[in-house]
Amino acid sequence: MPTGRRERKKAATRQKIADTALRLFLEHGYDAVGIRDVAAEADVAVTTLFSHFASKEALVFEQDEDFEQRLTRAVTDRAPHEPLVPALRREVQALVRHCTADSAAPVWRMIDASPALRKYEESMRLRHAESLAAAIAAAPDLSRPTTACRAIARFVIDAYSLAREAADPKAAVDEIFRMIEAAWEVTCPSVDSTGTAAP
Repeated sequence: MPTGRRERKKAATRQKIADTALRLFLEHGYDAVGIRDVAAEADVAVTTLFSHFASKEALVFEQDEDFEQRLTRAVTDRAPHEPLVPALRREVQALVRHCTADSAAPVWRMIDASPALRKYEESMRLRHAESLAAAIAAAPDLSRPTTACRAIARFVIDAYSLAREAADPKAAVDEIFRMIEAAWEVTCPSVDSTGTAAP
């Protein structure tokens, strides 16, 4: 959370822009609203808007960076000796609950109806998967090959997307993470008869 006065002001401005954009998009349609419309309604300069959001699509995914950080922190902030997969499952379950709340339904209908937003969401998911893979690979207690880290990260991101669209999101997360757990166990380095990890 921002603590200094300047940081709080920047965070408030960013939130105001995002809230204004989402309201306008839902009221008038995503394609009918331009960047200048959002800036005018939020009472900020267009340059100020772009200092907070790199593109029009980014206005819809205002919590993009927060979601990415939450996923990586599920790896880096685990308690000592806490297994990876349950920590990731807990975070994905929380994200799915957030994105399947009744208030989120109109937003997802808007995203699903827009090719530009769907493309942006896909690129966002790939970026999240790469960040998560890097966090897994850097964890000293996990010791898995890079390919395994990237594969598991992709599975986790796909679990979020699949569960969000399922009739029973919680049950979908449980089912998918049972498969992820099995896949993660398969990547565990083999140990020879002397107790040393095989090359």
